[in-house]
Amino acid sequence: MNSQHTLSAAQYRENLQPYVDAGMQRAAQLGNRGPAKFGGDGKLTADILQAFQRTGFYVFEGLVDQDEIELLRADMQSLLDRAPTDNGAATDRHGRPAFGQEFARPVYSMIRPLSDPWGGTGLLNGRHPTRMTQPEAASAAADKVVFLMSGMCQIMDSGLRLYGHPQLLSIAASINGDDFVPYNDAIFVKQPGTGGSVSWHQDGVTHWDSPDWDQGIHGFNFQVQLYDTSAHSCLWVVPGTHKQGKLDIKQLVADNGSECLPRAVPLHARAGDVTIVNRQALHCSFANTSPDQRISLTFGFHRRKSVLGACGALSESSEVRYDEERIDQRSQVISVAIDARAQFYTDEPRFVYQPMSGREDSLRFTPENWEAIIRDYNLKDLSI
Repeated sequence: MNSQHTLSAAQYRENLQPYVDAGMQRAAQLGNRGPAKFGGDGKLTADILQAFQRTGFYVFEGLVDQDEIELLRADMQSLLDRAPTDNGAATDRHGRPAFGQEFARPVYSMIRPLSDPWGGTGLLNGRHPTRMTQPEAASAAADKVVFLMSGMCQIMDSGLRLYGHPQLLSIAASINGDDFVPYNDAIFVKQPGTGGSVSWHQDGVTHWDSPDWDQGIHGFNFQVQLYDTSAHSCLWVVPGTHKQGKLDIKQLVADNGSECLPRAVPLHARAGDVTIVNRQALHCSFANTSPDQRISLTFGFHRRKSVLGACGALSESSEVRYDEERIDQRSQVISVAIDARAQFYTDEPRFVYQPMSGREDSLRFTPENWEAIIRDYNLKDLSI
C-alpha cells in the first residue's frame, strides 16, 4: 500500500480493508487462541505450547481480570493526561510540569500522528529496514502524540503488580524454563485516528549466527491489552517466521510490492486478553486510522542461557556484558513485583520465582526496595 502521494486517514483505512478482511479469515484457521490452561505441574498444557511453537504467537483470552484492567486503565489515563507536549518538553498540555522528569530514562516517546518513527532508519540496530505508509491525520490532531512509554513498573503501581501476575510468570517458566530472566517493557499507545505504525521487523538482534541458534533463543514478548483491539489497530504477525532465521525484510516487501505481506494475520484481541509473540517472528503494526483505542502493556522474558555472557543490544550499550550480577539485579524486579501483587491481591496464589528462592524476605515490596530496586530499573534491561 506504499503510495507516492499522501493518503488521507480515511483513504488509507479504506484501502487496507480488503487486506484486513483476508487476514481475519487466515487468523481464524490457525488454532492459536483460547484461555490459558495449565497442567498439574503448573506449566502450560502441551496443546498450547505446540500451537505457540508452530505459529510463533498465541492469544490468551481473558487472562487478566476486568477489575484489574480497570485499575490499569485508570493509571494509564492519568499518565497520558500528564504527558509532555513533545520529547524533552517540561510541561504537559495543561501547562503543568510533565510527569516522569525524575527518572533517568525518558518515560514518553512522542511522534507525529500516524507516522512511522523507526522504519527505514538506523534506530534499534536498523532492524526496521522499510518505512510504512504514513497517512495524513485529521487537521484537528495534536502536533505530537504519545507513541511509547517506558518504565511500567515504576510509573504505576498497577503496572508493577501486573509484572508479578502468577499466570503470566507461569507461562514464562513454561516457555523459557524456571530460571527465566526479564528482557524489558514498553507501553505501546495507539490512540484513535493518530496512533503511529511500527514497520516490519524481527525483534532479536544478537544470536542469528550463533551455533546454538534455535527458534526460541531471542525470547518472547507479552502484550496485555487494555482495550478491545481490531485488525486495524493490533499487531500483525507472519506465522512460522520465527523458525526461518534472519529474514531479508527489505527484499520481502519489495518483492511483494506493498507492506501488506500476504501471509500475515492480525492479533485482534479483547480487553484482558494477552498476546504472546516469539521475538524472532516477523511482525508489524499499521497506522491506527480506526476509532479503536489500543494500549498494549508489553514486557518480555528470556532463557537465562541466552542472556548470560551476551552484550547489550537495541537501547542498551553494546559495551555492557550481561554477567550474573547484572542478570540478578534486573531479575530482582520480578520478586518485588510478586510481593507487591501479593500485598494487594491477598487471596491469589503467589508465584514462586526460582532464581530468587530463599531470598523473598529481602525482596519485599517496601519503600526502601522501591528506591533500591524499582527506581530506574530499566537502565538494567537485558536486550539481545
